[in-house]
Amino acid sequence: MEIFRFKNLGRWDKFTIPHLHFPSHVPSEQIGRLLKPRDERVDKSMWKFEDLQPITIHFGGDISRRKVTAGREYSLSLVWVRPGDVVLSKIDLKNGAVGVLEDGWDNAVVTTHFKVYEPDLTRLNPTYFRMLLQTGEFKRWLWANRSGADGRTEVKLDVFEELEIPLPPLPEQRAIVAAWRAALDHAAALEREAAATETAAALAFESALGFTPSTPLPDRPMFVASFKDMDRWSHEGILRRIVDGGTTHASPWPMVKLGDVIADLENGWSPGCLDRPAKPGEWGVLKLSAASSGEYREDENKALPPKLKPRPKFEVMNGDILITRASGVGRLVGRAAQVTQTRDKLMICDKIFRVVDPDQTRIVPAFITHVLGLHHVRAQIEREFSNESGMMKNVSKPVLNGLTFPLPPVPEQQKMVQALTDARAKGAQQRIDAAKARAKAWADFETAVYSSEAVEETAALIAEAS
Repeated sequence: MEIFRFKNLGRWDKFTIPHLHFPSHVPSEQIGRLLKPRDERVDKSMWKFEDLQPITIHFGGDISRRKVTAGREYSLSLVWVRPGDVVLSKIDLKNGAVGVLEDGWDNAVVTTHFKVYEPDLTRLNPTYFRMLLQTGEFKRWLWANRSGADGRTEVKLDVFEELEIPLPPLPEQRAIVAAWRAALDHAAALEREAAATETAAALAFESALGFTPSTPLPDRPMFVASFKDMDRWSHEGILRRIVDGGTTHASPWPMVKLGDVIADLENGWSPGCLDRPAKPGEWGVLKLSAASSGEYREDENKALPPKLKPRPKFEVMNGDILITRASGVGRLVGRAAQVTQTRDKLMICDKIFRVVDPDQTRIVPAFITHVLGLHHVRAQIEREFSNESGMMKNVSKPVLNGLTFPLPPVPEQQKMVQALTDARAKGAQQRIDAAKARAKAWADFETAVYSSEAVEETAALIAEAS
């Protein structure tokens, strides 16, 4: 078996790597004997261009509608693409731009820069073929078999059509696809369970504080506000107040302001930074995205230029509570994240507040991060959005300090935080299991159609490249 590396692929051609590697006992067939070229031209005298759906093929084989400037149309001839057809980009075939049009597309067309084929459904399952096209082994073959001058290389269609591919009997193809789909269904079920686990935990947290579940928002179009109001309030926030009439609760716990249980809020520094993350031992400044997801991400930072002196007073520390001060997306303003572990020499930026000295005799720091996500608290933040810099939405220190929420005793807070933490850990594990199920499903597919040696080589090369 020929061994080669990605960096050498530009020097290899179809005579070096003439075929894919698959077990000798697996039947095979040339692609050209399984696909019939479709050259069904669109009669432009019978069709308005705006009634057609020009499509494009991406490197991963996905198909999407091609964007066309209003009032313009293609001068090239157009070819119909029917659901189930194989369609490829001639110039980008070397990058894997070949896919199968799924059901649900009406009046799909491509220019003559693409090639359309009708598969022989008596011998080839389209989904099996589409999956085969996306394997590492197949894409490596495409790249290795390109030809032409540098910058204009492509895989010639006759070379593509002459390739022999593994072709088990049709019932076996269907069984392979069915097993893959069953594994994906299992993964999707795990992700639904994860979402249900996290949602139930969040509702339990709110209920324990005396809040009732939010009324589902209508899924129909509904006038909620004038455009002039939209820069101050979010669409969801306005709609929530209309539907719920404001959040009500009957909490057994006393209401407090955030400013009652913390010493202060401080924001950091945003100098002009390098367009890369800080290296180990190098000073950096956190980006807004380090906290806006609700989880602390130390990798979301930019390196401080060597000519600038760091300001150690803004260095983020383990245990810090970070709150986003501004964002172009309203739902990200006021999001909080707790720093459980961080590398050194990272400073907070001026679009992030840090909670200063929470009174831990009254409030658990992690409780702050969760309580700021309550609908009741979010509504208070969104009512007070300022809009001082274009479309950027801001929340001020006085607004944050004035946020009100129920405050249970510390032992009760600890129980509530632990329940949420456990639920989120369970949900995270379910998502990991879902990702593993998908990966295994794909590995099982590749093993079913290729030799195990080829699969192992592909996996090793992909791991090396990444």
